[in-house]
Amino acid sequence: MADSREYTSCLVDDLLVGIPVEAVREVTTGAELTPVPLASPLVGGLLNLRGEIVTAIDLRRCLQVGERPAGQRPVHLILRSDDGCVSLLVDEVGDVLDVADEDIEPAPRTLRGRIRELITGVHKLDGRLLLVLDTDGVLSFSSGELI
Repeated sequence: MADSREYTSCLVDDLLVGIPVEAVREVTTGAELTPVPLASPLVGGLLNLRGEIVTAIDLRRCLQVGERPAGQRPVHLILRSDDGCVSLLVDEVGDVLDVADEDIEPAPRTLRGRIRELITGVHKLDGRLLLVLDTDGVLSFSSGELI
């Protein structure tokens, strides 16, 4: 029997992104963000999550797909990290997908820019690709290490 992994699927613009389930703590919506002056442009703000201050990283900016349309509220995908929790701002959260390790292919060479460094692989679905996100890479980008 082949090994498999579970990914939380989410939409970022028209991209279907997969985030390892073990990295996800929770999903929440509707929370207001407090802007952070002089922070990386990837940081969407700070989120007060039941008294815990959480940095919100805008995945649209990380993947260079353009700004979220006016009036569209992001979904907070709260990730566990070594330094506490971090929110990834996505457009929509979908199903958890179970993907066999052997079905994950390397990221296409046609990917350019920052997205190439953040996608570790792809999985073919009916009519689209699930892009497997390197969550550690996103956290490194947002902290300014790779900007």
